[in-house]
Amino acid sequence: MPKSANDRRHFILVTVLVVISTVLLNWLLSAALPLPVQASLESLVIDELIGWHVWIIAFLFSLVVVFMLYSIVVFRRRDGDEGEGEHFEGNTMLEIIWTAAPLVLVVIFAWYGIDTLRRVTFEDPNPVVIKAVGFQWGWRFEYPNGVVSQELTMPVDRRVRMDLETQDVNHAFWIPEFRVKSDLLAGQTTHLWFTPTMTSAEYEAEHGREIRLVCAELCGRAHWSMYSTVKIVPEAEYTAWLDEQLAEQTPSVAQK
Repeated sequence: MPKSANDRRHFILVTVLVVISTVLLNWLLSAALPLPVQASLESLVIDELIGWHVWIIAFLFSLVVVFMLYSIVVFRRRDGDEGEGEHFEGNTMLEIIWTAAPLVLVVIFAWYGIDTLRRVTFEDPNPVVIKAVGFQWGWRFEYPNGVVSQELTMPVDRRVRMDLETQDVNHAFWIPEFRVKSDLLAGQTTHLWFTPTMTSAEYEAEHGREIRLVCAELCGRAHWSMYSTVKIVPEAEYTAWLDEQLAEQTPSVAQK
């Protein structure tokens, strides 16, 4: 097989190897770094974007490494070969392709990222509003009817807006199964939107563990313990829970 640098058979073989390497590497990355369970509408959108990024990462890595290894092996100097390598000029078409292709790819992914952000952060005209206050090292949740609880409870299949505040240092509100995350910044109120698609009971029955809210911002010596169980229930059960909590808290408020 001739070792000419412009031999099309080399490019065909390398192309096949790049495709095989891309598929295998994507499979390895997906197997080695599995994403959390999808429990919100936003997780579907974000995982789709992540999936395309993993494909691109696998392809670009394969494109560089396969060409490099193929050149090292196939075009290596043979024993007894003391001659100079074959001289060849640059390929204008290839230079145009590897300049234009990344530009097009960046524009496509920029549009894709902006569209994903729009789909994740859109505002619902009638959301369930819950205020979350972070502090070293715990959470407090305030509901529209005046209920205050250490427990985060929300209805399934309803758009939720979290109003986030901190009473000391910066924290971060993150439920891995929802994918979305937002910082709690001192002196500010930030907002986070999501739509749960799975009840806690369904999640625990299928996966054997509870859904947790965790702090994703290093906030002090007990940062590791700053989490709260998340309860996602049918809307009727959520309404009943609010009424029950209000009935329990109202007497104590009246006594004060």
